[in-house]
Amino acid sequence: MQEKTHTTTLQNVARGVLGSFMVLAGTGHLTFSRQEFQAQVPDFVPLDKDTTVLASGVVEIGLGLALLTLKGKNRVRMGIGLAAFYAAVFPGNIHQYTHHISAFGLDTDTKRLGRLFFQPVLMAWALWSTGALQKRK
Repeated sequence: MQEKTHTTTLQNVARGVLGSFMVLAGTGHLTFSRQEFQAQVPDFVPLDKDTTVLASGVVEIGLGLALLTLKGKNRVRMGIGLAAFYAAVFPGNIHQYTHHISAFGLDTDTKRLGRLFFQPVLMAWALWSTGALQKRK
């Protein structure tokens, strides 16, 4: 018997928005924002920047679709997985800040620094909207 995870209407809407955002961002990796995403790939990544952007775009689309469709324990796992993904790509945001790279309208160090504080918000959003936080209690 599959364990049920109850989420509120607000969590469901937030999860839908986040999942849609992930699909859009992933599509951007593959098409209209490809060069801007390359600006975030740290120099220590052993793959070509374009290959990294394309691969992460496919992953983001998959994560977004999973976020929109999974239920129960799988939804909770998805929230944890998405939060881990956001942690894994955080060095790219740090790279953009420390190397003073303008992309996505982040054309000052103040804006780039502010963005660093948004990553934990995305992580919390993924955990909360999937019910992962209430499962940890």
